[in-house]
Amino acid sequence: MNNHVTVLEIDGNALQHNLEYFKKKLQPETKILAVVKAFGYGSDGVQIAQFLADKVDYFAVAYAVEGIALREAGIKTPILVLHPQTPNLKSIIDYKLEPNLYNFKIFNAFLKLADEIPLMNYPIHIKFNTGLNRLGFWHTDIPKIITSLKETNHVKVQSLFSHLAASEDVEEQDFTVNQINNFAYTAQQFYKHLGYEPMLHILNTSGVVNYAKAQFDMVRVGIGLYGFGNDEKETAQLKNTHNLKSIISQIHLIEPGETVGYNRAFVAKKPTKSATIPVGHADGLSRKLGNKKGFVIINNQKAKIIGNVCMDMIMVDVTKIDCKEGDEVIIFNSQDMLQHIADVSETIVYETLTAISQRVSKILKQGKD
Repeated sequence: MNNHVTVLEIDGNALQHNLEYFKKKLQPETKILAVVKAFGYGSDGVQIAQFLADKVDYFAVAYAVEGIALREAGIKTPILVLHPQTPNLKSIIDYKLEPNLYNFKIFNAFLKLADEIPLMNYPIHIKFNTGLNRLGFWHTDIPKIITSLKETNHVKVQSLFSHLAASEDVEEQDFTVNQINNFAYTAQQFYKHLGYEPMLHILNTSGVVNYAKAQFDMVRVGIGLYGFGNDEKETAQLKNTHNLKSIISQIHLIEPGETVGYNRAFVAKKPTKSATIPVGHADGLSRKLGNKKGFVIINNQKAKIIGNVCMDMIMVDVTKIDCKEGDEVIIFNSQDMLQHIADVSETIVYETLTAISQRVSKILKQGKD
């Protein structure tokens, strides 16, 4: 049991709202793949998947172990493993996960394993590189892939997909459209020579917002589910799902000249009341938030972080706040607070969310607004 008093509350109502928001942008027949990798973007992938299981068509995880966790939690929905490794292919099959095959090493390894077992029409996904240059085959690999696929009935291509490199950047529209067109050309070659038509998908959250005409058969929604649209206007239409809360462990009265925290980073110039909170950089709070650059909310008032962020604790200035030990502390509960933390930390919201430690308790709440 996790007794860490710092808790991340996952707002089920907000998650539902965000899903419905993106559904309204889609054609009725377009399928939705919910991305729940990285513990559901720092929350809890299992709880998120359980909540969404009857609301989406597919889930995606990065690695096999994440998909296995969903299966062991009773999730029956198809699960795409985006970045499988050859040592995990047998486990992927055992747990009925669907691998993305992105180069000939893993493609040939999976076909060999499928032949040895043997499998029959096992669902696989094939990724093509259209410009992100991260994972994926090149279009020039199509003839060799097709030849191999025609020689076996142990696997069947469930989908062809690619990933946009800059779908949120209006300055990169030409590049993005070119990616989409290249992907469409690749799909045409497959359809022409494969003998059947796998699903197609290329759009991520920002792609759905900015390139809705390229929905193909399915879209992948990740950060959008959790309240961010990579655009201020879109984010304003979404609801924050991550609410990180803690409590005051201890209150100190600091005399002028006394210091707070490691390296004596804060020196009191006047009588100061500080509160110690059980959350630190081991829980995902950047050290850049220290020395009054970051803040928390206590009894509806801002309390700035003083001194350096510790591994397990922060100290905040509560001189002007009426509070006591045991009172609730809000580390963040809004998109604005999360964006502020990301900005001060010199990073992006994706990292701020996924940095939340696994020792922090996670609770999905839903009910009346």
